[in-house]
Amino acid sequence: MLCIVPPHLLREIISRGDPAMKKWAINTITLSEQVRMTRQVFVADKIMSVLQQKERRIYDAKNKTTLPGKLVRMEGDASNGDPAADEAYNGAGWTYDLYKDVYGRNSVDDKGMKLDSTVHYSEKYDNAFWNGNQMVYGDGDGKIFDRFTKAIDVIGHELTHGVTQYTAKLEYQDQSGALNEHISDVFGSIVKQYSMKQNAKQADWLIGQGLFTPKIHGVALRSMKAPGTAYDDPLIGKDPQPGTMQDYNDTTEDNGGVHINSGIPNRAFYLIASDIGGYSWEKAGKIWYKTLDLLNVNSNFEDMASCTLEAAGILFGSGSEQESVKKGWDGVGVPVKK
Repeated sequence: MLCIVPPHLLREIISRGDPAMKKWAINTITLSEQVRMTRQVFVADKIMSVLQQKERRIYDAKNKTTLPGKLVRMEGDASNGDPAADEAYNGAGWTYDLYKDVYGRNSVDDKGMKLDSTVHYSEKYDNAFWNGNQMVYGDGDGKIFDRFTKAIDVIGHELTHGVTQYTAKLEYQDQSGALNEHISDVFGSIVKQYSMKQNAKQADWLIGQGLFTPKIHGVALRSMKAPGTAYDDPLIGKDPQPGTMQDYNDTTEDNGGVHINSGIPNRAFYLIASDIGGYSWEKAGKIWYKTLDLLNVNSNFEDMASCTLEAAGILFGSGSEQESVKKGWDGVGVPVKK
């Protein structure tokens, strides 16, 4: 079960929040754990031939927890007037288009997998997740979090967990798990930049901007540009992400800190994309996409650095792109081994 809101943030709400907030946070953790414990290996819809176009389906759980819920929109249908359904539909479309048009990938599984999404999951559910087969979005509690379909990078992030599931298959533990989260942050941010036609300099490099209500002192869940600065609020605590290996968090919580230590490779990508310049989905994104074929299930940060250097060489030769890769990883204290 791969969620956008890390468990350490929800625990802060339980510790610091009022009774209603504690109830929402506990409900979110409990539901997430139930889904995780009952998760099976999902198989995409069996199809006689590989689909070659977008195929989106949006369901409404009507604040229940039975998936997928009632079908409310299919590919090509007009809006039904529900902002959450429209955002889920559009976000899945931008994610599909990025992978198809830029990287030549045919949906999440590269075989035309239908992109199913369920909105209005449970009541005041403070999360969004990829369950191995589909996307699921909560509406938020309205005091801390707004609806989770508002942030297109969250949609791109979670669907990219599906891409990783079908490629590198990174184990969701310790540094390989942090890389799993990192890769989703990278392509989630790229989806946002792609939809807005922003270059690396114009991008805000925030993950989940707009999820917090105005009552919370924070701009997003994470900052790829400046890990550790996304939020600092009495209710949810301070963003714990490190930006360099010097501050690496060796913890057993959160599967070994997968949502925390991902800040280190996140900043490396920001440095690399910024140094290369232009649109990040072009050279930097292509290097990261190629790297998915070079990683193994237990790859760590040093493996990632070496594989991105190799990918840059395969795609662009031994030139400025490789130099940017070296500089970026050096900037976060991860050695690049040839």
